[in-house]
Amino acid sequence: MTTYWCAHAWLPGGVASDVRIDVEDGVLKALIPGQPRTGTVLSGLVLPGFANEHSHAFHRALRGRTHHDRGTFWTWRERMYTLAGRLDPDSYYRLARGVFAEMTLAGYTSVSEFHYLHHAPGGRPYDDPNAMGYALAEAAADAGIRLTLLDTCYLAGGFGRPLDERQQRFGDADVDAWAQRVEAFKPPAQARVGAAVHSVRAVPDDQLPLVSGRPLHVHLSEQRAENEDCLAYHGRTPTRVLADAGVLGPDTVAVHATHLTEDDIRTLAETGTRVCICPTTERDLGDGIGPARALADAGVPLCLGSDSHAVIDPFEEAKALEMNERLGSERRGRFTTDELVAAATGPGLVAGAPADLVVVDLGSVRTAGIEPAAVVLAASAADVTDVFVAGRRVVRDRAHQLIERPETLLAKEIEALWRS
Repeated sequence: MTTYWCAHAWLPGGVASDVRIDVEDGVLKALIPGQPRTGTVLSGLVLPGFANEHSHAFHRALRGRTHHDRGTFWTWRERMYTLAGRLDPDSYYRLARGVFAEMTLAGYTSVSEFHYLHHAPGGRPYDDPNAMGYALAEAAADAGIRLTLLDTCYLAGGFGRPLDERQQRFGDADVDAWAQRVEAFKPPAQARVGAAVHSVRAVPDDQLPLVSGRPLHVHLSEQRAENEDCLAYHGRTPTRVLADAGVLGPDTVAVHATHLTEDDIRTLAETGTRVCICPTTERDLGDGIGPARALADAGVPLCLGSDSHAVIDPFEEAKALEMNERLGSERRGRFTTDELVAAATGPGLVAGAPADLVVVDLGSVRTAGIEPAAVVLAASAADVTDVFVAGRRVVRDRAHQLIERPETLLAKEIEALWRS
């Protein structure tokens, strides 16, 4: 048993003071407020570990390299295809290791990796068809972060179109081939396997019911063009296509959900589907502002992801959820801080939950003088001092304990990729 004491901790009822935290075998055994100082002191505010519910690790290499063209989402996608064509299992491992280390330094203790970069260029399988998935799993283990590998089914290059040459490495021959490959993947400790439908344009509607796996994630209505093409091809919105295929439900996460009709929102609520908003990517790509408050009011549970990693900062994602709503509605206070923290974190600080803890400095130039309950609107990733995953201290005093100088590793790997 290890005992920690913190001046402030975010418990289910809000911020509590003088909290003793007992950890045993990587699990929270007890959290008791109003206790005298004892054990190891964690200075600042202790939050539950942040959950990054939507990630494309290799997109991190696009940061700061796609803005000068002043293009669209679709021109950005062309640059992404170029990058994807240069990765192999070794370089993917090195890049992802740095990205996952950056996440833990920011306070993320778990990540759901939307993984569709499966094969070699041209679609040729590696000797181990899951070599790229294992590269991600090894990278996450080395960085000390929990991983849900969302193996993505990607069969078409658009509505009624085959995969093009650049997309060949994303796809499998059919759903059965995808399922057989996924079945062969054996996740290491601290990792699990889920499934994903890339989008309604990438998996034909008659194949959607065959994509099995829990959890199941899917890109949904990120771009207006996707909706327009779907309506032209199917005569239905992407949400309705997914609902008719039986894909939606409590184990499904719809990612983005930016351009929804009122009927779409009702459908997501009625099926119990969760929605993952990715505010920093959606603004970086010019996607638009999604109906987050309307979704929440309808009873749709929200979560957050950093997606393309234009920014890796869970405070920024949570803050943007509120600030985007303010811009769209011209009103303040659209989400409570409790709602923002709930969207940004995992199961929370409760007995029996994993001992995933994030310690936030309340005395930095950003947080000095704030009320602790407002930390999600004031702090940034730079204010994270310590991170524990399953009771293991992965970050201490703002330094990663498993990977030395991940920023140097990232710079070296990204520069090498763009030179190749």
